[in-house]
Amino acid sequence: MIFFALALALPLYSQEKYTLNGYIKDAESGEDLIGATVSIFDINKGTVSNLYGFYSITLEKGTYKFSYTYIGYQSKEIEVLLNKNVRNNIELKPIAIQQDEVEIIVNKTDENVKSTDMGKIELSTIRVKEIPALLGEVDILKTIQLLPGVMSAGEGSSGFYVRGGGSDQNLVLLDEALVFNTGHLFGFFSVFNADAIKSTTLIKGGMPANYGGRLSSVVDVSMKEGNNRTYHATGGIGLISSRLTLEGPLVKNKSSFMLSARRTYIDFLVKPFTRNTDFEGNAYHFFDLNAKANYTFSDKDRLFLSAYFGRDIFTFASPDDDFKVEIPWGNATTTLRWNHLFNDKLFLNTTAIYNDYHFEFDMTSDEFKLGLYSGIKDMSLKMDFGYFPGAVHKVKFGTHYTYHTFIPNSARATSIDGLNIVADDIKKKYAHETAVYLTDNFALNEMIQIDAGLRFSTFLLAPPYTELIHNAQGLVTDTLIYQKGDKVKTWYGLEPRINMRITLNDKSSVKLSYNHNYQYLHLVSNSTSTLPTDIWVPSSKVVKPQVGDQYSIGFFKNFKENMFETSLEFYYKDMRNQIEYKDGYVEDLTRELEWDFVFGRGNSYGMEVFINKSQGTFTGWIGYTLSKTTRDFEDLITSHFPAKFDRTHDVALVGMYELNKRWSFAATFIYGTGNSTTLPSRRYLIENTIVNEYMPRNSYRLEAYHRLDIAATLKSKDRKKFSSDWVFSVYNVYNHKNVYFLYIDTEGNPMDGSLKIQAKKVSLFPIIPSVSWNFKF
Repeated sequence: MIFFALALALPLYSQEKYTLNGYIKDAESGEDLIGATVSIFDINKGTVSNLYGFYSITLEKGTYKFSYTYIGYQSKEIEVLLNKNVRNNIELKPIAIQQDEVEIIVNKTDENVKSTDMGKIELSTIRVKEIPALLGEVDILKTIQLLPGVMSAGEGSSGFYVRGGGSDQNLVLLDEALVFNTGHLFGFFSVFNADAIKSTTLIKGGMPANYGGRLSSVVDVSMKEGNNRTYHATGGIGLISSRLTLEGPLVKNKSSFMLSARRTYIDFLVKPFTRNTDFEGNAYHFFDLNAKANYTFSDKDRLFLSAYFGRDIFTFASPDDDFKVEIPWGNATTTLRWNHLFNDKLFLNTTAIYNDYHFEFDMTSDEFKLGLYSGIKDMSLKMDFGYFPGAVHKVKFGTHYTYHTFIPNSARATSIDGLNIVADDIKKKYAHETAVYLTDNFALNEMIQIDAGLRFSTFLLAPPYTELIHNAQGLVTDTLIYQKGDKVKTWYGLEPRINMRITLNDKSSVKLSYNHNYQYLHLVSNSTSTLPTDIWVPSSKVVKPQVGDQYSIGFFKNFKENMFETSLEFYYKDMRNQIEYKDGYVEDLTRELEWDFVFGRGNSYGMEVFINKSQGTFTGWIGYTLSKTTRDFEDLITSHFPAKFDRTHDVALVGMYELNKRWSFAATFIYGTGNSTTLPSRRYLIENTIVNEYMPRNSYRLEAYHRLDIAATLKSKDRKKFSSDWVFSVYNVYNHKNVYFLYIDTEGNPMDGSLKIQAKKVSLFPIIPSVSWNFKF
């Protein structure tokens, strides 16, 4: 807490330095503007507002002219005499959104060149809504997949991989709460309702020290706060779901709320077609609920409360109703935040978080009832300080604590004769995770700026826990059971992070980055997509923390008055203690999962090209990734193999064109090398049983994936109190049959040696037209 003490011991600098600070807000809604730019004329200095719209800049005594800018808003210029500390809250008015005034990626026009950030992209929800979407369902995570270095988990899936890391290596946050399962409908849609989202930030390289617990990336999603001036409703009706969002003031100019709901009606659409068939009684739907409220006590104290609740529900019933199954799963999060401003330079955010992901399987018949349950629950407390000692000097420091409860498998069964079997606590695990961090962003000179950070994390596994004792031959000789009060295992590590920007001129720079990360939670899955049955397990006596090192270097340059933003990045990532199942693994609910793991190493390296046109009536970007991702596991039959999501080439083209104030058009084209997988190479008949012989792991490459999507948006005529638009889109325009999965077809007779096997593909999504209607009043 040295920085805290120093911050309170004012003045730190000469009496001839003073601070200008305040909050930057939307003049119409009162919402904070995240990442708004504060520039100082005549000197090459400035700052940006933080997650809560707060900014602070310290300068020598004098008169300065400041410019406040934010994409899509009218800029504001003021002149300030700094002969004392000044509080200046700024409100910016939205402008009519024209393509020549709005960037696709929301940042300062030259921020990509001047900042130390590497691999950081902030997405505008407005632009996300213009991109063609499957069945008209706007999806933030699928938009992220269009960026270089980010790869889709598969056809139509919202799951993603970043720079060769696994899906569990992405830190996905919603108002600071961790989201463990990001997909609906087995991963086809994400849990994020775009109508409730204010901003989305992706960090795929140069992860700051205030983030931790994952190796590959951060996706930080913030919900809208709600309009504290007037009441509004927004929503939409699509082919498979509808949405409604309400917002308004609780106390005008001091407090607001936001409520948002989304539900599919797949169950209602399918019901008429299954009546009087064997499928009658089968149904599926999902829903999301978002809520947020805030209260401003003063410029120094503000309170925020937000929550999310989402569920997928699948039901099955036999025609005679003697057998029923219900499978609900989903996330629930709650975040309580308190902002406090100690003085003009020191900002504090204190956060309490609860999040819960669970999967249930309930089966009922005439003979018995069976219930299965798995999940993970977290309770967290965070304190994050922001200290602003100078115009080009920012310090962040804080501490995080999380209490984990893991439920890999839990079961209850009741038979008709009254026999009860309860196995609720057999495999529960508990853990304490803590971290302290410090980051310091400062200018070494006019050319070099550095963002250095250090994070120290610990992970303490608490009892109960069962350890298997092996002899030199690897055979189990004893079992050691840890009970309450016993010390099981503590893991810890230092995580240095550093980003450096070297300015070449006003329009170009070179950046370097190094990250060292620990990950104590692991996702166990045989799938490439986000499935409800995926299980999270903690680091333990057997399972070591994943450890990653990432090195990056990039060249950034803007052209034609920042109309074109370009970057070329190279990266190398080394990942230790990666997890795979043993060869021949068969699921056994009576065993601890970690007893069937093997551990190895992963490597990924590549090049990323990004060209973004951010101004004019035609905007868009080109993203290209050339990469290689491999795994090394000594205990597997195939010890060195490509990762299942290894993809040599990955290309995304995104274009948006505004014809006039009412009509706009968009298109995306995607091309990617096919994923790798493992297939049988031969089949034998042994004692009248067909036995498969498999090719080396992940040695079969699927055919390349490519797809073109288009969309057109028709906006209503200008009205003061009501606006709407129609979105017409076509998914997979030229109806390319991309591989969803393969099955093995057998031909011939094994008895005469003519047996042949052939892999045949199954495609899921043909050309799909869709239409949706959106409104606001």
